[in-house]
Amino acid sequence: MIRRSQVRNAATAAAVLALLAAGTQQALAAPAIDDQGFVDSWASCASPSTAVAFGSTATSRVAVCKSSDGQYQYRGVRVRDGAKLAVDAEPSGNNGFVAEGDGVSYTVTPSALLVSVGEKVIRDEPWQTYSGPEAPASAAPTAESSSEPSTPLPPPLPAEQGHG
Repeated sequence: MIRRSQVRNAATAAAVLALLAAGTQQALAAPAIDDQGFVDSWASCASPSTAVAFGSTATSRVAVCKSSDGQYQYRGVRVRDGAKLAVDAEPSGNNGFVAEGDGVSYTVTPSALLVSVGEKVIRDEPWQTYSGPEAPASAAPTAESSSEPSTPLPPPLPAEQGHG
């Protein structure tokens, strides 16, 4: 004979599992992108600026914005904690962009995000998604392909919400 408490416990366990599954799916959902960068993220360009490059790596989201007066800005978000950075940038060779803040250089190329101090490369992160000048065919989002990276990033962090 099945007791009411066993039915209640089973129902409670099923409800908890359903909530966990829904939360996991939401956490694994890739962030949405548009022509300005990542929707509702710090790594996007506010109009009238336009995104000239944007992408995501395993640990970062980045947008390089060009203002109406021709100035460039690097906008980066560290995925694990939502830390944000906005610094002036400039075009560099190889269809890339370079930004510097507090002695750290952030180099956006069509293949990777390089973070360095002086000559020492701290991180060399290949893009999971990228849109910009001469994007590699394997990483560039297209109308036919999904804009989701191969390893989905979590949705925008609370620190990112509302930008865009």
